[in-house]
Amino acid sequence: MGVDMGELRGTHVPVLLERCLELLAPALGRGDRTVHVDATLGLAGHAEAVLERHPSTLLIGLDRDTEALAHARVRLARFADRVHLEHAVYDELPDVLARLGYPGIDGILFDLGVSSLQLDAPDRGFAYAQDAPLDMRMDQTRGVTAEEVVNTYGHPELARVLRVYGEEKFAGRIASAIIRDRERVRITSSARLAELVREAIPAPARRTGGHPAKRTFQALRIEVNRELAVLETALPAALDALTVGGRLVVLSYHSLEDRLTKQALADRVRSKGPVDLPVELPGSGPTFRLLSRGAELAGEAEVAANPRAASVRLRAAERLDPEERQQGRADRERYRRRATTTQEPGAGSAVTPARGSRRMPRDGTGTDEEGEGYGRQQA
Repeated sequence: MGVDMGELRGTHVPVLLERCLELLAPALGRGDRTVHVDATLGLAGHAEAVLERHPSTLLIGLDRDTEALAHARVRLARFADRVHLEHAVYDELPDVLARLGYPGIDGILFDLGVSSLQLDAPDRGFAYAQDAPLDMRMDQTRGVTAEEVVNTYGHPELARVLRVYGEEKFAGRIASAIIRDRERVRITSSARLAELVREAIPAPARRTGGHPAKRTFQALRIEVNRELAVLETALPAALDALTVGGRLVVLSYHSLEDRLTKQALADRVRSKGPVDLPVELPGSGPTFRLLSRGAELAGEAEVAANPRAASVRLRAAERLDPEERQQGRADRERYRRRATTTQEPGAGSAVTPARGSRRMPRDGTGTDEEGEGYGRQQA
């Protein structure tokens, strides 16, 4: 790939590794041969653990970063007969599966955001604490750089990127400072950009919330790599690719990613048919169930050992068998009718559920939305 392997740059500690393995196990441990996709392969920490834990699982690893792929290929060399590594962005999953000849998959993991390799490599321009060229491309073979964004976007467009992708409340002031400075000389350095941002933010606001440039660098990285647009396309495609019983796990690191994930899953776990029918209309029932109630967080011990886990939000779901789901709803409807007919004469409502029982939600999803992670830390 034209990458000098040398010594591995950066330190890679997979986030929520054991929880991810626990969630994927029922899908990957069935049958003689299962297929797992690591949509954000990185340095292959999660992928290596999956291959070790499941000797019959075949891995398809995707990454847009050629340097990460080169390191992952070395790390996974002992599993070469069970591994396909692809230079691709995760919204290209349908094309990759079609090319490799896999009509469906059993598991898929998204570990979103910037990787340890990219963040710890000073020459990539992701880190505001180190001086480097303003690149920020995860795939350095194509696309616009952060330098091009900073030096060519107009004020409204630049302010929008900072406000929407960085959730930066001083977006307008920062955009004005950037435009004033670039009129004097082109901005090419991450250190110079970080200093401009620091100077543009009022002094009282600089005293809290970490490094003043953190949100600006996040926003530029998302814009350069089209991260949210790609994720919005990739999640439905990944859900569609899963076979019955297949599982998806998503690790997000900021609210924008997590919101898109939550919305994509919510669309699949709700019934879209009338609530009073004893059976689901064809195509109207939920196609997935959530495996955790809300987003799961990393525990205190993991955050202490790996500070990058502090902001993680995990969501997971499993594809349902539509026939079993329809039968389950019919059984619940029959129970409801029996309960209604046994209420005492003159009572104005159905029998009150016993203490400790839960009422069935009106969306027809039953208690599945409580998930296997019910009782874990949530957000």
